Amino acid sequence: MESDKLGKEPMGRLIFRMTLPTVTAQLVNLLYNIVDRIFIGHMPLVGDTALTGVGVVHPIIVIISAFSAFFGNGGAPLAAIALGKGDRERAEKILGNCVTMLTVLSFLLPTLVFIFMKPLLYAIGASEATFGFATDYLSIYLLGTISVLLTMGLAPFIVAQGRSRLVMIATVASAAANIVLDWIFVSVLSWGVRGAAIATVASQTISAVWFLLFLCRKADSIVLKPTNLRLNTRILGSIAALGVSPFVMSSTESLIGFVMNRGLQSYG
Repeated sequence: MESDKLGKEPMGRLIFRMTLPTVTAQLVNLLYNIVDRIFIGHMPLVGDTALTGVGVVHPIIVIISAFSAFFGNGGAPLAAIALGKGDRERAEKILGNCVTMLTVLSFLLPTLVFIFMKPLLYAIGASEATFGFATDYLSIYLLGTISVLLTMGLAPFIVAQGRSRLVMIATVASAAANIVLDWIFVSVLSWGVRGAAIATVASQTISAVWFLLFLCRKADSIVLKPTNLRLNTRILGSIAALGVSPFVMSSTESLIGFVMNRGLQSYG
């Protein structure tokens, strides 16, 4: 099994083999926002205003994504430690608890944002000109939150099993799908920012389904089982202890976005 190599290969070779696909996946993942903005910015007549509206939404997207770091980067190291000890049952319970929490948050967070969307967008820098574009993009993106959180939250569990190359392939395939769908929905069908949001959600769904199917295979080190989806407060406490740091680092990026948007609205 790939996970066996984590305890047997020379350290230098192992670091390179694990790091290169992971870094590549992170770099490719940046293409989502870049590609969306390229197509939106080239929309006839309203491209600059629409691009500004999507930019206003970005800090909200970042803070939602930060919750995937909380459970993905908090749970995956614990699962890896459990695997190293030969405790596969605990590793699978950690995975199950993280999947449950990511699923719950994928419904809770969009609900809260939908309720307070208008005052929230104006508070972080939207204007009368950009509000419509911001809501068009954000509304559709929120409907696909479950795909975004599962994609980003489950990837570390797959890397923990020594399958970083699979994460890279899934991310590249998803990014390629996003480029094609952006071209179809924005340039060909003229769906505007809604088309860009649909393309992003659809491409993220590809990765989410891919990761879920992989984790449900019985032949792998950590298997997602329905019996392990029940929440365990002790396990959640351990996850929180590790996950709070990557969550804070990710969420502070969102805070910077809030401040910059407000400053640009007032002085820019």
